[in-house]
Amino acid sequence: MTPLQFEALYQSEWQELEGLLQRFLGGRRKADGATPQGERLAALYRRVCEQLALARARSYPAYMLDRLERLTGDAHQAIYQRREFGIAALRRLVSEEFPVTVRAHAAYILVAAALLVLPTLIVGLLVYYRPDLILAVVDARTAASFEQMYSPVAGSIGRLRGANTDWVMFGYYIMHNIGISFQCFAGGLIAGVGSIFFLIYNGASIGAVAGYLTQRGLGVTFYPFVATHSAFELTAIVLAGAAGLRLGHSLLVPGRSTRLQSLVSATRRCTVLLYGSTVMLVIAAGIEAFWSSAPWLPPGVKYGVASLCWLSVLGYLTLQGRRRAG
Repeated sequence: MTPLQFEALYQSEWQELEGLLQRFLGGRRKADGATPQGERLAALYRRVCEQLALARARSYPAYMLDRLERLTGDAHQAIYQRREFGIAALRRLVSEEFPVTVRAHAAYILVAAALLVLPTLIVGLLVYYRPDLILAVVDARTAASFEQMYSPVAGSIGRLRGANTDWVMFGYYIMHNIGISFQCFAGGLIAGVGSIFFLIYNGASIGAVAGYLTQRGLGVTFYPFVATHSAFELTAIVLAGAAGLRLGHSLLVPGRSTRLQSLVSATRRCTVLLYGSTVMLVIAAGIEAFWSSAPWLPPGVKYGVASLCWLSVLGYLTLQGRRRAG
């Protein structure tokens, strides 16, 4: 079946669903499945989801995929939106909306992860074999401060000079991490180029520090320090970068919508990613300030807890909410 035949076959259903969505979303009402209109909207939503999967499998044109994605996204919002606040809304966000949204943006997340991880590995190896290359990323004073921060005799691993308590570092980590994530997300407004730049830049910075400290023999303190909180921090940065790439894609390929309409639609779908990544960054900051920096904890314990954190984060994002989503 050609794309034109496919479109002609299901055009009437798409138009009917668009009409129902205009009434439900325009009036900010929830689609009640007990009403005939609610039942029809739910039935059309399921059919369009199947048609979207079929169109993707057959590599139909981008304009058609964009239209079907908008339809399914808006229908999901109309059917599943809740007038809940406080604990109920938070429970729904954590148990369903966030992991389902992450999986819906899997392609963007894979690209963002590659843009962060590959520079980390490449630059890390380069700096390990050529330690002087660290000066291409930071100045000599900053490089020397890294050695002090991760010295085995440091009173608190990773603590900045002048920071007297773990609470001060907790606040610093929150501001620093959220700042990086915001850059990766907001950079998407420059047609995605900003997101690509900040992901690569931060990956290169991480790799440079890791390679330099490893070459200096400080890996025994550095890697136990970063192992645990990185499960939340790096994942959150990747999610923010993926949201930025989604914005950039909406500007470059708006389909039949205007660029502004496409951007607004993409922003609405990425909002949940930002909520979730922000929470993950706060968790990462707490772990980094109060757990990772503790010199009295054996490396084996930190690695063990780090393994549990990584498994929990990956398991949560890939498995949580599948039953309800189905």
